[in-house]
Amino acid sequence: MARNVCVLIAASDEYVLSWYVARSESSRSYKALLSRIAPPMLVVTDGGSGFEKARKEIWPDTEVQRCTFHAFTQIKRYTTTRPNLVCGQELYKLGLELLHITTKQEAKLWVKQYLVWVSKWDEFLNEKTVQDGREEFTHLRLVKAKRAVNTLLNKGHLFTYLDELLCIGGPLPSTNNRLEGGINSPLRQVLREHRGLCLIRRIKAVFWWCCFHSERPLSAADILKVMPTDEDIEKISKSLTYLESNYESIPKWGDAIVWSEFHTSDPWRHDWD
Repeated sequence: MARNVCVLIAASDEYVLSWYVARSESSRSYKALLSRIAPPMLVVTDGGSGFEKARKEIWPDTEVQRCTFHAFTQIKRYTTTRPNLVCGQELYKLGLELLHITTKQEAKLWVKQYLVWVSKWDEFLNEKTVQDGREEFTHLRLVKAKRAVNTLLNKGHLFTYLDELLCIGGPLPSTNNRLEGGINSPLRQVLREHRGLCLIRRIKAVFWWCCFHSERPLSAADILKVMPTDEDIEKISKSLTYLESNYESIPKWGDAIVWSEFHTSDPWRHDWD
């Protein structure tokens, strides 16, 4: 929404479940969002900062599926769409295959192919060069891509949607594209069609849209009764800004008063060098 304002949105396949305006994607903000929703069996996430910490506290028994499209884009970010190195080309191809896996057998085959890739290029990826007097990985971007995939596999967040116990009620989503295409995209279009709105009005526009796309939307008259006014939002924003500015002025480590400078056990001063 703006430099220090975002709206966190949780949705099912059909409806908006909850939304929360925050300054950033912090764990505290995600806690406020998730605490109002009954714990689901599975949650699909793009891996945003703060989410996992909040999920562990609020939904400790909920299984996590990392959006496979976001997993692919993370690989693509490091390899680019046209890798020059054969190592990168093979990893990019594996990333593309992530988007088309529909069975557990295909997932096992993918993991096997990935482990073959890791073994094949292990020595190559461990090559190091000296830059500015220190050793660094020669192919650092590919090393980061490998680490990202390893993290997802070790946590078991890459193919959760294929878990047989979770799929008893039907197939589960592997991506959160429903959120991107069904919610975020229409919201951006609404804001584009109403250019010139101040930030407070843009936030309220998002609130109205989410209200009308929830499972049991209130009438416009009832929404007006519970919708915060411009003055309410402005007041909250100012209070948060005041608290943050005061927090920044609190003495940090090394800035606070030293107790021994004013209370000594002998007559000699201790603050002289």
